Amino acid sequence: MRYILNILIISCLALTATAQQPNVRTGAQRTEAYLPLLKGKRVGMLVNQTSMISPQTHLVDSLLALKINITKIFSPEHGFRGMADAGEKIDNSRDSRTGLPIVSLYGKHRQADAADLADVDVLIFDVQDAGVRFYTYISTLEELMVSAAQHKKSLIILDRPNPIGHFIDGPILDTAFRSFVGMQPIPTVHGMTVGEYAQMLNGEGWLKGKIKCPITVITCENYDHNTMYQLPVRPSPNLPNMRSIYLYPSTCLFEGTVFSLGRGTDKPFQVYGHPLLPKNLYSFTPRSVPGAKSPVLMDSLCYGYDLTITDPLTDQIDLSFILNAYQLFPEKARFFNNFFDKLAGSAKLRQQIQQGLSEAAIRKSWEPGLKQFAAIRKKYLLYTDF
Repeated sequence: MRYILNILIISCLALTATAQQPNVRTGAQRTEAYLPLLKGKRVGMLVNQTSMISPQTHLVDSLLALKINITKIFSPEHGFRGMADAGEKIDNSRDSRTGLPIVSLYGKHRQADAADLADVDVLIFDVQDAGVRFYTYISTLEELMVSAAQHKKSLIILDRPNPIGHFIDGPILDTAFRSFVGMQPIPTVHGMTVGEYAQMLNGEGWLKGKIKCPITVITCENYDHNTMYQLPVRPSPNLPNMRSIYLYPSTCLFEGTVFSLGRGTDKPFQVYGHPLLPKNLYSFTPRSVPGAKSPVLMDSLCYGYDLTITDPLTDQIDLSFILNAYQLFPEKARFFNNFFDKLAGSAKLRQQIQQGLSEAAIRKSWEPGLKQFAAIRKKYLLYTDF
């Protein structure tokens, strides 16, 4: 059975005209490296719309054509097709094109249990990450590793380049603020591929109960941490292009405020604003659209800034956006919501902004943590570092 995601592929390839560099081969594309590990096995796959091995062929489609016995699909946030809203509850279902059962590992059911894995011998993880701590695919990876370890299943990770894997930046998460948007003491931008990160989870004893998951990482070819990798498929509905991905570590902080960051517009994560900002600024109105059914400040005319008219920083988080917004907002007592500290990884960044600290002073406070993390990270790298 074949299911080439024609409509979805057409929309996703809007990321960039140059798309994927021809010399980089992802783990998924290296079929010869992992096919022998699947022969005669019942295979469960955690995949989504990014799990492509060519512009026309999805990994599941490829393996079915090769007569691999896929018994189940597991899906992360945004679902198997990658079109659900951020945070949207996704029920279990059956794929209409392949007939395969789909088990959602987002929502209350985040770990595959014994029943889910009863007909699975080996698991595959192949999802394109965005390289940021609060992007939940690495949290799903961690939960899958725990499940695999607990139920004695092997896990094959088909590695993919990190589009912002050429730097690390941001505050380190305080584990007292642990949540699904930040489970481990890593900075906002971690500079690792999912394969490297999985090795860190094992090596640092960060999995639940310090359990170890048997993993095989199929590495990328012709990739290192200096590669400015252009994503060929959008990783989620509201990261439509490389500009949004470069801005994401900076503008996602607005999810923890009363501001809109452009969900429900054609520039998600590329604008920010609020109805109470000066009316001579750039204006936009969030609407209900696929992938953003109920965006913040829906149908409200917002005033703010269009970040598509300047080149984004591609080697560090830009705090000027959140600092400027806080300074301009007239009702500072309600600027932040309860989600901000989870995104930031502690209460410290919010407090620094409230205290009026400069961007330079805030960034200075990150240095000791980043130095410590860099030493840990180095132990698990699979590719030449920046």
